Amino acid sequence: MAIEVFNRREIKYLLTDDDKNALLEIIGNYMDSDPYNKDGQTYSICNLYLDTVADELIIKSLEKPEFKEKIRLRSYGTVPLDATVYLESKKKFDGVVNKRRTAFKLQDAYTYFETGTIPQNEKMNHQVMKEIDYIMNFYKLQPKVFISYDRLAFFEKNNSDFRLTIDKNIQTRRTDLRLDSPAYGTQLLPPGKWLMEAKAFKAFPLWFVHFLSERKIYSTSFSKYGAEYNLYKQTK
Repeated sequence: MAIEVFNRREIKYLLTDDDKNALLEIIGNYMDSDPYNKDGQTYSICNLYLDTVADELIIKSLEKPEFKEKIRLRSYGTVPLDATVYLESKKKFDGVVNKRRTAFKLQDAYTYFETGTIPQNEKMNHQVMKEIDYIMNFYKLQPKVFISYDRLAFFEKNNSDFRLTIDKNIQTRRTDLRLDSPAYGTQLLPPGKWLMEAKAFKAFPLWFVHFLSERKIYSTSFSKYGAEYNLYKQTK
């Protein structure tokens, strides 16, 4: 059954190319590369974020409430209509992120968004789908924003609790909201910048804390969807 459930804290940092390169020089001593990072290359992630007509979820999120939630549809790269994609809910309360997801065929996801009819397939987790469907109907959500990026991901050796992701080429658009369309759009980060997320439920390992201290890298509240919305407001 294609389902993943995560409970963890996620802290974000903006890196320069030099920071990223310094991290990659030492990271092999402590972490294993994600299998998607073939030969050390990034892999592509594409998302459709869902929101109300008036963008209420992202507006509320930017107010930094104690509790917030979002729904997105995710694929790994540009995919055909018969490919497996993942409908995800992310909830954050008191700094802890809970992510639940279930698998769809892309065409079934499009049909669900258009008609509200939940498709039946053997890959779906029906409990997760029931929870997501409630949120979808409560807020009357619809696809609003496409966000894609290229990712390096790492898991700490012998410790699945700690994970690092490093993203570049973050592109967004509010038209052509399809995961079977190529990744393109407005860039959210300036050249030479990367967004790193450190993800763990327990404390971060000492080697990582020392790295941040030595490089004077500090946490940031940067949100991909939040940055997209702020940019969108400037053009309205």
